[in-house]
Amino acid sequence: MERSLHILLYRTFHAQRNYLRPSLQELGLGTGQPKLLAYLSARGPCHQKQLADYFDVDPANISRMVDSLERGGFVARRTDGRRDLVEVTARGRDASAVWQARCRQMEAVLLQGFTPEERERFADYLVRAYQNIHGKQGETMP
Repeated sequence: MERSLHILLYRTFHAQRNYLRPSLQELGLGTGQPKLLAYLSARGPCHQKQLADYFDVDPANISRMVDSLERGGFVARRTDGRRDLVEVTARGRDASAVWQARCRQMEAVLLQGFTPEERERFADYLVRAYQNIHGKQGETMP
């Protein structure tokens, strides 16, 4: 098996995405949408720019995702002064809860055989790698 880190990350990312893909279709969600629902469920209503900044995604992509989620009844927009706030609906909260359960199942499969300490170190390594690539060494991840 290839030992190059970028290839290992790529293959692992695609394996977990393929594991979760049937759940996306079952819930009526598109790629990238569950993370928006999870964020909104945890943090409450926010502006699209906050979503774009948090997920390091182009604001236009966020706008398209929010449009699609709104058409599906997963989120709603309301005006807050001059800008729209996006908030999760009951349908969106339910879909997010199902998605989170499926992600926990995937993580259990992904990390089988890892000790709790290894899981914690693995998570720490991923956080540090993220911070390094974004020039944010030592910053706390939200």
